[in-house]
Amino acid sequence: MTNLKTLHFYATPEHDCSYLKDRQAKTLFVDPHAVITKDTYSQLSDLGFRRSGGHIYRPHCKDCQACISVRIPADVFAPSKSQKRVMAKNRDLSFRAVTPQFTQEYYDLYARYITLRHKDGDMYPPSIDQFTSFLVDGAQDTIFFEFRDTNNRLLAIAVCDELDQGLSPIYTFYEPDEEKRSLGTYCILWQIAETKRRHLQYVYLGYWVRECRKMNYKIMFRPIELLLDGHWVSIT
Repeated sequence: MTNLKTLHFYATPEHDCSYLKDRQAKTLFVDPHAVITKDTYSQLSDLGFRRSGGHIYRPHCKDCQACISVRIPADVFAPSKSQKRVMAKNRDLSFRAVTPQFTQEYYDLYARYITLRHKDGDMYPPSIDQFTSFLVDGAQDTIFFEFRDTNNRLLAIAVCDELDQGLSPIYTFYEPDEEKRSLGTYCILWQIAETKRRHLQYVYLGYWVRECRKMNYKIMFRPIELLLDGHWVSIT
């Protein structure tokens, strides 16, 4: 059985940083041929690793520590007034948990979201192959959480891995025309509540980079824990 002691890791050559301009980055990957159990994946998450498709990775930059792993302790999380308003705005939504899969409905929402919200990013233009390799392939106890309105219109999908100790949101895409609902924030709040319902501890939000404006939303969930020098530190 594969465990942390028997895993092999591979570092990439330097490449352009996805978060900070004019920076070079390196990435450490878990052996893609290794069979990763839920227990091992859960331990890797506590060490700051993330999953993207069939790859489990973390930043491995020699002279930069800007990428900081963050997680929300579900039991002590206290929503702000604005976050409570977001929850109230979306009370009409229903949810359903389904296995990771491609459907035309899912892909249409994904493509619309990438095109209208992330046209300046490296995920544009969207494609079916991209959707499948990123969100369906390499699933690790993965769930698609569907959110629909009272007319059964699909408004959001939160792709999430279940760990031994919590939930790890992989990606969320939603209807870009529904800005007033703040669906991105709502999906995180919902996953925090779902973590508590499942009697789990943490929601792992991936990496926070102080200088990256697009990541500012992560630090708005308090208290939050940051992985600093190998130790999780709580920020209130």
